[in-house]
Amino acid sequence: MKKVLGALLLGATIVSAFIAYSMYTNHSAKQTAAIEQKQAAKKAEKKTEKKKKPVLKIEDLTYQLKDSRTGQVMKEFKPVHYKDKDVYDQEIKQLASELAKGIDTPMQNIKMDANGSLTGGSKQIILKEAELVENLQNLNTKQLDVKVPVYETAPNVTAASAQGIADVSLASYSTRFRPSDTSRNRNVQLSAEAINNVVLGPGDSFSYNQTVGERTAERGYQPAPEIINKQLVMGIGGGICQTSSTLFNAIDGAGLQVTARSHHSKHVGYVPAGKDATVSWGGPDFKFTNNKDYPVIIKAYANVNTGILTVDVRTSQRAI
Repeated sequence: MKKVLGALLLGATIVSAFIAYSMYTNHSAKQTAAIEQKQAAKKAEKKTEKKKKPVLKIEDLTYQLKDSRTGQVMKEFKPVHYKDKDVYDQEIKQLASELAKGIDTPMQNIKMDANGSLTGGSKQIILKEAELVENLQNLNTKQLDVKVPVYETAPNVTAASAQGIADVSLASYSTRFRPSDTSRNRNVQLSAEAINNVVLGPGDSFSYNQTVGERTAERGYQPAPEIINKQLVMGIGGGICQTSSTLFNAIDGAGLQVTARSHHSKHVGYVPAGKDATVSWGGPDFKFTNNKDYPVIIKAYANVNTGILTVDVRTSQRAI
């Protein structure tokens, strides 16, 4: 009897265990299925989100053009024609040119006063247009700040380097004018005074128009003959091209680097053919750079009594 009861008890235990196991596995299967279902739903949801999320396009974005010196925003720019290369290139070149007009400032050269002290002078400021164009050609959707490359260059002259700067002449050039032509002579005299005692350090640039300034009656310039389109006409400041041409021949003799020069539309009598340098306010300019490794000074003298204009480029004895 005990054996029968033991067998029945064992059988009941086995049946109970089987039922419990079945219930557990069924529950686990349901849990696993539920988890897999949730995971599948999340994947489907992510795929849907990806499909709904818009793709960023360069031409739809707005970029901040920032001054490389200060980080300040100079302009907001939307590259709507980015996909049309020819149109876009023309657009960004025009943009760079317009920005440069508001920034570019010629160097104001240092001068030496009657006491031998350096005075005045201001730095050159230039926006590198080609560099900005390149930056705008390489936009991306992750970086919305665009560097506007602006560079500043101060005059490269110190009191120490300018010591004895007028001791030695590198080159001198003289031209003649009629002492009786008082109006024209006044213009020559004023322009000569404007360039006299300008000091250029190594690498410094010079602009005749910037240095002499606008030729107006208020500044003392007189009506005198000047060449325009192969014709002699009266104009305020007529004669200042004799000063610029005399200067050209002096700096050419000194071996300085000419960076901008134009000829008159007809021959002038005060310098040999091809040795002139015409200038006009808002038009042609005469420019050069001191390519020496030492500073030079420009000396200009207009003697209205003898009718002789002389430009002398000088430096210190130790420099050469």
